[in-house]
Amino acid sequence: MTLPNGWTGADACALQDALRLSQEGFADLLGVHWRTVGNWHKKPSSRPKPELQQALDTTLDRASDDVKARFAEARAGVSVAATTPVTTASAAADAEQRLAADPNIVAALDWLDGRAAREPGAARRAVASRLAKIDVNALRDRGSRRGRVDQSTVAQALASYYGRRSDGYGRYAARFGDVEADTTIFTRADWLDLACPMVATHDRLALERAAGDVPLAMDEEAFDQAVQRLAESLSLGIRFMNMPLYRLLSVDMGPQSIGGSVGLTSFVEYIVTMDLLEGELVDALSTGTPAGALPLRDRYLPDLDSVLDVGGRLTAGGTLALCAFARPADPFRGPADYVLLVQERSGHVINAARRLAVIPKGFHQPLTDFRADAQVGATMRREMEEELFGRHDIDNTVGDQRSADPMHPSRLSEPMRWLLGEPGRLRMESTGFGLNLVSGNFEFPLLIVVDDEEFWQRYGGQIEANWETANLRQYSSADAELVEELAADEAWSNEGLFALLQGLRRLKEIGGSRVNVPTIEWEIR
Repeated sequence: MTLPNGWTGADACALQDALRLSQEGFADLLGVHWRTVGNWHKKPSSRPKPELQQALDTTLDRASDDVKARFAEARAGVSVAATTPVTTASAAADAEQRLAADPNIVAALDWLDGRAAREPGAARRAVASRLAKIDVNALRDRGSRRGRVDQSTVAQALASYYGRRSDGYGRYAARFGDVEADTTIFTRADWLDLACPMVATHDRLALERAAGDVPLAMDEEAFDQAVQRLAESLSLGIRFMNMPLYRLLSVDMGPQSIGGSVGLTSFVEYIVTMDLLEGELVDALSTGTPAGALPLRDRYLPDLDSVLDVGGRLTAGGTLALCAFARPADPFRGPADYVLLVQERSGHVINAARRLAVIPKGFHQPLTDFRADAQVGATMRREMEEELFGRHDIDNTVGDQRSADPMHPSRLSEPMRWLLGEPGRLRMESTGFGLNLVSGNFEFPLLIVVDDEEFWQRYGGQIEANWETANLRQYSSADAELVEELAADEAWSNEGLFALLQGLRRLKEIGGSRVNVPTIEWEIR
């Protein structure tokens, strides 16, 4: 498959985005050096050499239909569906074909039929019909409206919806210099400042294999919203794999200790139920719908008792970390400090799309060892490899996992191998725990500190975010003014702001002269 006028650097970058590969991953696929891909990003009008033109033709020709559709959409700036006049019948036929080809969508449809007590095929027909009628540009407009709903507005809306408790639980809030932050993270004093090392003796979430199914009913409205979610995901090219997902059953947190139990659920069950709550809320806020008109929230997470009943509902979630890499003093930049990394999430992720967050950030789910991977630290080490160090082979949205031990030392990236090569090079600890009122998710904020300046000197230039990130920013721990301005940014996700503030609070305690930020004082509201 060739382009009429040949490939430009911009076209090649569009194909990389459609494939959802890092620059290194795309370079490996084409058999070129990663700097070649980097040059295409820097010089979008450049034209690759003839042999690379052929390699790009071949790569596009071998790509799936979904990748080709995303590539065409990226080049044209509008959706293929919006620019191709088709009849409703042909669009429905195309939808049927796409629905049948994606095993993850098929799994979601089968689950919907069973849970809603529908005849087999009912959900597939409903999604196909809905998909044929979707206006992708209207979805993008909605995405823009959602992006205007800031973090504090969401926090205030949920504070109004849920009210307060008087038993020690409440929403996390903090003062950071002149910044006052209020979040949707429901927590308590003994769930904060855990300083828990991410090693087996302290990181002790346990898997219960006989946890049973989630007690979840699906009425007509819930079924309709789930169908809409799947149709929109297909239209927008949002990817997911129906991988196992840990669900929280019980909580036992304390100083330097993470405890409790988890069971297993499926990712499709989460995205067509609890994950719908965020969109419902933000749409209501962006359109001025009365705050009480939240039928899915009324069903799945109606009050604070249901929030705390983690074992009685589907409580998925994950972990996210503030990374701090030591840098030596520099005659141009200034004194020794830590590099702090912050991401703007892409529009293709399942949650917190287009929001600020620390990086890495990921769902807590197993790779291959369901019991050992129940440790929170196991997820974070995997996310470091995937989101910072370019290990696209462990990205479970890309393909099936066939490696017996994806995190075996022989498979690790060079930066991660260096970090784990000697004790003490990688300091990773949990700074707290909370339940996010936005979707009921559990959140484990972490702090990752690398004190050896050699790491940044060796590998700082190799750190590059994957497709989940729209752009990556760095801040200096010595720049109090800019870090305070960062904390005040209304673009944060609530869990991201929680992780940032708790991470900075702990870093100020242990970072010595490298850290020059205001003291952070939290409170429970």
